[in-house]
Amino acid sequence: MIKRNKLFGNQVRVTFSLPRDAPPGPVSVVGSFNGWEPGRHELVPRRDGTRTVTVRLGPGEHRFRYLATGGVWLDDESADRVDERGSLLLL
Repeated sequence: MIKRNKLFGNQVRVTFSLPRDAPPGPVSVVGSFNGWEPGRHELVPRRDGTRTVTVRLGPGEHRFRYLATGGVWLDDESADRVDERGSLLLL
């Protein structure tokens, strides 16, 4: 799940969220906004049964995927578009 909050100027705060235990183990959101670097934006467990990470993004197209333990890649169906290259946010 993805939540967006418009900030002052042209920035948007984007929160990426997954269930706490699905998939099991650590999960990072990797994408064009962080050089596809695993571990840089790892989802953190929350009391509400989810795990989340929030990033600030500027306008434009942002590709991303989730990377789970064991090299498992996941897409987010709540993105603006999902195709063979992964998930896409249009801001």
